[in-house]
Amino acid sequence: MEQELHVVARLFPSVVSGAKRSTIRWREADIRLGLMRYVCLDDPDQTAVVRVVRVTSMPLADAAEYLGTETEWPTQAMLDGMREHYPDIELHDIVQVIEHLSPQESKMQSPDIVD
Repeated sequence: MEQELHVVARLFPSVVSGAKRSTIRWREADIRLGLMRYVCLDDPDQTAVVRVVRVTSMPLADAAEYLGTETEWPTQAMLDGMREHYPDIELHDIVQVIEHLSPQESKMQSPDIVD
């Protein structure tokens, strides 16, 4: 699989369960529509394949509203959370918002997926 993103261990179960269906990335490899593998940072043997259905570039300041999560992620909380991964990020920086199906839905659409 060509596309791959790493995800912290605390978020990996949400990817696997389908609760997490998007990710925001800054200055990482450009992601395209199609299959993508998430790899757990703490245990690279744990992976989940998802189908990316939309990739949108926008300022970080707009991402929570775009995803409908502004109540859970008000502006400062979003910035603080992103700075855990990207210490130099600012609200005006352009990020990739990557939206995807759950691993289960992805497998239904592409039965040949091998985790």
